[in-house]
Amino acid sequence: MSAMIDWQLERNAFGRLELTDAAGERHENVVPVRAFPIAAPEDGLSLVSQDGHELAWVDRLGDLPPTVREMVETELGSREFVPEIRRLISVSTFATPSTWTVETDRGETQFILRGEEDIRRLAGSTMLIADSHGIQFLIRDPQALDRHSRRLLDRFL
Repeated sequence: MSAMIDWQLERNAFGRLELTDAAGERHENVVPVRAFPIAAPEDGLSLVSQDGHELAWVDRLGDLPPTVREMVETELGSREFVPEIRRLISVSTFATPSTWTVETDRGETQFILRGEEDIRRLAGSTMLIADSHGIQFLIRDPQALDRHSRRLLDRFL
């Protein structure tokens, strides 16, 4: 069921989002921002002006009309890059820095873990791992990883 919204969202000729509010005022270069991008990615979304002011709040992404939701999801996808680790294939050493070879939802890759402090626990058992370039890798549920992956990860926790 789509939510009633009192604003319109569209793409301009340059591909950027524009929001027209209930008063008819047009806002250019609107950016969608998730309130809880990892813990609750479908809940709580703000549409923010280029100067950082909230223009609209969306309780649930799935409640938006399909065309608006598609625009918002496309914009979020182009801005958010947090590969999810599905499997740890190998680590070069159990001391840091070490090179990790992992399989993610975006394919196989390698990154360098500088230190154990770059592995952060979030809500529940979710973890974020920052590589040496600042890219964040997500592990939603370490217990859901295969045995080999859990064993490698445990050596760094």
